[in-house]
Amino acid sequence: MVKISELKQKEVINLNDGRRLGIVYDVEIDMEKGCIDAIVIPGSGKLLGFFSKENDMVISWSSIKKIGIDVILVDSNGC
Repeated sequence: MVKISELKQKEVINLNDGRRLGIVYDVEIDMEKGCIDAIVIPGSGKLLGFFSKENDMVISWSSIKKIGIDVILVDSNGC
């Protein structure tokens, strides 16, 4: 089991190109189902997650392939 606070400390890596996408700073939760729908990574040019949410990268939970000790590996073509 992984805690949300632990997810927010992990770096996200895209498996398709090996690119670092950023650090998880938020999650989207489906309150009706009681499960996580997506992780959110701040967009470029954002200062500590403040200001605009327009550039945030939202990665669906189904795109997550592996959650490791230090990183989250995702299969995301659109990033």
